[in-house]
Amino acid sequence: MGTFNRVVWGALLSISMTLSHTQELAAQASPTGVKNVVLIHGAFADGSSWAKVIPLLEAKGLHVVAVQNPLSSLADDVAAAKRAIALADGPVLLVGHSWGGVVISQAGTDPKVAGLVYVAAFAPDDNQSLVDASKAFPPTPGLGEAKPDASGFLSLTSKGIHEDFCPDLPLAERKLVLATQGPWAATCTTDKISQAAWKVKPSWYIVASEDRMISPDLERQFAKTMKATTLVVKASHVPMLSQPKQVADFISQAAGKANPQ
Repeated sequence: MGTFNRVVWGALLSISMTLSHTQELAAQASPTGVKNVVLIHGAFADGSSWAKVIPLLEAKGLHVVAVQNPLSSLADDVAAAKRAIALADGPVLLVGHSWGGVVISQAGTDPKVAGLVYVAAFAPDDNQSLVDASKAFPPTPGLGEAKPDASGFLSLTSKGIHEDFCPDLPLAERKLVLATQGPWAATCTTDKISQAAWKVKPSWYIVASEDRMISPDLERQFAKTMKATTLVVKASHVPMLSQPKQVADFISQAAGKANPQ
């Protein structure tokens, strides 16, 4: 082989190897699953309840938005969730905590939603309200600490926050939760969803084994009914605050397994 031919052959081989390496890197840089995560907080809370989880999810390369629910009605909260879903650049993993589970059960029927994650959350069936979905189980201690104001909005007492809502948080954090809680319209408890999204979308569920707001047995029942991939954590009603790494890892795994529409 002449010198010229060897040079040409070497150049072609180098180009081929470069293209192969580039394609390999491109494949690595194009992960499967969903990259957008929309977080829906529950009653007596706001978007800051996800403050510990958000940076952990972003560190995994996910784009995260925490919705600020009005907590004024199911329709209002679903509308807020749908606005966030509409703004997402591509398919969405929808995550709901507590009352947020009712919201995602309705909003999750949106075509852009590829999967649902319930975090110590209610998961009503078709034409059910929160009350309908939980009536088979006795009231929890925390619900007795929800007191209405003159406008029909519920707030938790100091006792309810410290002893029932988030007893496994440090005192300073419990005080912050108390100060920032979002009053919740009592009528939300009887607002019914129309179609349960978990019947048609893949679902994941985190059971909080020490929950005093929603019975852990009810949470297990929700997870079983929807045939959800389930994680049990030893935590109060707010595992995203007391066990943020476990929650973030579980959400990230769900995002990786959710099938983009």
